[in-house]
Amino acid sequence: MSAWIEHAVPVLYLLSAVLFIIGLKGLTKVRSARRGNMIAAIAMLIAVIATLLDLGLIDYRWILAGMIVGGGIGTVAALKVEMTAMPEMVALFNGSGGGASALVASAIIWLEIIEPAHSGSAASVLGGSNALTAFLSILIGSVTLSGSVVAFLKLSGRLRGRPGWLKARNMINSVVMIAAIAIGLYQTYGAGDPAAIVTWTLALTGVGLFLGIILVLPIGGADMPVVISLLNSLSGVAAAATGFVLDNNVLIIAGALVGASGLILTQIMCKAMNRTLGHVLFADFGDDAPSVGDTEYSNVRSFSAEEAAMVLEDAASVIIVPGYGLAVAQAQHMVREMADLLAARGAKIAYGVHPVAGRMPGHMNVLLAEADVPYEQLQEMDRINPEFKTTDVVLVVGANDVVNPAAETQPSSPIYGMPILRVAEARTVIMLKRSLSPGYAGVKNELFEHDNTMMLFGDAKQSLQDLVKELRELTA
Repeated sequence: MSAWIEHAVPVLYLLSAVLFIIGLKGLTKVRSARRGNMIAAIAMLIAVIATLLDLGLIDYRWILAGMIVGGGIGTVAALKVEMTAMPEMVALFNGSGGGASALVASAIIWLEIIEPAHSGSAASVLGGSNALTAFLSILIGSVTLSGSVVAFLKLSGRLRGRPGWLKARNMINSVVMIAAIAIGLYQTYGAGDPAAIVTWTLALTGVGLFLGIILVLPIGGADMPVVISLLNSLSGVAAAATGFVLDNNVLIIAGALVGASGLILTQIMCKAMNRTLGHVLFADFGDDAPSVGDTEYSNVRSFSAEEAAMVLEDAASVIIVPGYGLAVAQAQHMVREMADLLAARGAKIAYGVHPVAGRMPGHMNVLLAEADVPYEQLQEMDRINPEFKTTDVVLVVGANDVVNPAAETQPSSPIYGMPILRVAEARTVIMLKRSLSPGYAGVKNELFEHDNTMMLFGDAKQSLQDLVKELRELTA
């Protein structure tokens, strides 16, 4: 390695690490999220270039082929993915990160122990710390890969696994986890020849993949935002562990950032649902299908788009609350068009975004950003809640559990204690719903029967188109 490369690599790694931190900081705000994402992408490019320089003489044909194939797949996927499928895509990204970490750690074991046919344990050949982190990288990466694939299949509706279907699942998970740790420790310190190390490495990978499946499969759809955040954190931890194996500082830093930020986001999601991470992972809640219970309504009033438009016409302030139904209907652009019409009439417009609205953290923010909704109109739950009491009209588009007053009034409800958007305090609530079907929690929504609630049934996009049409006619 030439002298200039030897001095340039640490500087490039340091620059990459700093840019990763700046990019992550940018992702904490809607206004700066795009810039933060771009900065993080540049940081990754610098890290890749620095790593290639550090490696020295390598066959760049394989590197170039991998970049072309991987970059092509990523570009096509990003361009074609629908907003409703964004959570599934994120799940696959998490799985890819975990799988890559496991493969790299396995490759190190192969290149350093198996191919040279070194005798002795992995710890004696690689060193105790490197061998231990390789074991952790393989285990955590495998769990992340299979768990993310299961999350993808559940989010896309290809797989259903309801809580309670796996009897004594906590005991089974504990046994499998203990077995994985025991296999990993033996692979690290016990196996004394290359053939045995290969066998135990494959066994560790298989048990890790199985553990990821049985951990995520019983978790219901309501808890998917938490699961995606946790899997994101695990992919970062796996990457950091691989960084220790490779003695690569930037990989350690980047992995630690992803792991820590993912864990913080997981805690935020749990808090937004009034749940603990242990309850999400080990309790039977969050079913994919509505639970059996009292979902009958006796005082629901259905209104036409014309009647709803007349109420909106006179509103001085309007808050729009988006939910997953907005994503399903691909109605974000129509929401923006309607909001622009109301703003032109002098109405004050804001959007109330619940932390777990949608199927992944930030889903609604991404959806609305695609429609170029002004960032200053997007308000988080804690900030928007005091505004509902003085708001003329709240338009709820596809949200359900996150606006259900039962979370504050019914101690027996499974969602009791979950922080909600207090839309019921507004003068009028217009709810756009396909039907009276319950949300993920499978419980009755008291808001449907409130005297100040107007139900506008139908596809959200079509209902919004009808509202826009009526508003234009009222203006003409």
